[in-house]
Amino acid sequence: MISFEPLEKKIGYSFKNKEYLQIALTHSSYANEKHNAVESNERFEFFGDSILSFITAEYLFKTYPDLTEGELSKMRSSLVCEWSLAEFSKELGVGMYLFLGKGELHSGGRERESILENTFESLVAAIYLDGGIEEAKKFVLRFISRPVSKEVIDHKDCKTVLQEVIQQNPDQSVTYVVVDESGPDHNKSFTVEVHLNSNPIGRGTGRSKKQAEQAAAKEALSLMGL
Repeated sequence: MISFEPLEKKIGYSFKNKEYLQIALTHSSYANEKHNAVESNERFEFFGDSILSFITAEYLFKTYPDLTEGELSKMRSSLVCEWSLAEFSKELGVGMYLFLGKGELHSGGRERESILENTFESLVAAIYLDGGIEEAKKFVLRFISRPVSKEVIDHKDCKTVLQEVIQQNPDQSVTYVVVDESGPDHNKSFTVEVHLNSNPIGRGTGRSKKQAEQAAAKEALSLMGL
């Protein structure tokens, strides 16, 4: 059985129940190959996303009492966007510990941003389930309490920027619609349209719905000349 000890040292937490860590590192492509005899990290990803959002919101709320709701939202988006979370996973060397299906493994899954992002969220859930909210906070705050680098600031969350533009007119709203989904589970591709009051204003494709939504928002901003 693979030893997780080096990863646990980097995480800064030793799991009492190693199964939580193993689940957090198990991609759906691997679980599918095993005919779901093992659990994938999809449920952990869902739970971890909410825990991460709460911890980040609490930290920003207490640290920046003078910022407005909009400014806090924008900062949170920068801190926990796909790119940021993928970078955190890379820093921990998570990729080499992932359980991936053969197709995902051969197509570069260990370095894929969407997988690394989801794994970071899954790790947050695993730590919470094993050690509680305080241990989860210790882990998350190691990353989000750093001074926000120019690189993070420059890595714009296009969905947030587009929302800010649209909000200038209270009668307008944007929605994201998946218009196409193709490929096997381990190598899916999503196409999303962003609609302004039900009219399409941008389209994007990505390996995850989040990526596709960002791409669609980016195209919409580009067509607006932004």
